[in-house]
Amino acid sequence: MGQTFLALRTTLGVFGGILALAAASPRISAQSTDVKPMDSRAHPSFEVASIKQSDPDDHSQGFHVNGRNIFIENETMNDLIAAAYNVHVKQIADEPSWFGSERFDIKGFPDVDGEPNVEQLREMIRKLLTERYHLQFQREQREMPRFTLTVAKGGPKIEATKSAPEDGLPDQTGNIDRGHVWWRFRNNSMADFAEFLQSVLDRPVVDATGLKGKYDFKLQWTADADATTDPSAAPGFFTAIQEQAGLRVEPSRGEVEVLAVVHAEQPSAN
Repeated sequence: MGQTFLALRTTLGVFGGILALAAASPRISAQSTDVKPMDSRAHPSFEVASIKQSDPDDHSQGFHVNGRNIFIENETMNDLIAAAYNVHVKQIADEPSWFGSERFDIKGFPDVDGEPNVEQLREMIRKLLTERYHLQFQREQREMPRFTLTVAKGGPKIEATKSAPEDGLPDQTGNIDRGHVWWRFRNNSMADFAEFLQSVLDRPVVDATGLKGKYDFKLQWTADADATTDPSAAPGFFTAIQEQAGLRVEPSRGEVEVLAVVHAEQPSAN
């Protein structure tokens, strides 16, 4: 898949005013298969999809893609909407209480041959939400706490993409090793990077950099920078973004687009 991760599952803590990523795991995972990628021009739906309440003893979660087999495991309605519409969960408004409490397992495969990319999977989930959950919402602007992404003093330190992936999608991949986090961004617009940021932060992120085009860069940071005694450790998350990418992420308050829920129904088990 062109973009390996749709978002990150994170545990967040704040130490001395600096964000610490205590743990993270991919929310979309793709396994190596012999199945060819789906035609990037295709607009798939679920040909078959079973939906059931998750086992309360199941503590695994995620959006798993293995060729044409798709397994969405132990996710709430809020998670499904956030993934499908590429929004922070706090951008979902007027939702019923079960959006955050009921968890679902969804298994199925697309009605088009090949393994879907991330954007095609999002499209499939959007259609499923409409057809099976009867989701209806309207887009509104509402004021709320947010983060604003801007260019730091001295200018950006990121390189324009020279060779984009074949499918044209942004790539965000990395790993975590004993509190050290390494992440690579390839073919990312600032909107794509803002999406990554709001997947690990506790509020929506607004891009105010004014930067156009796509960029390649890397970030290394220490999950709990304030607690480490290693003098050679990478800096904390926000500091790493400023020092290594020439960008700033600052808390702010302002209007953010929200999805105001008008109607939704819990699907019957099948």
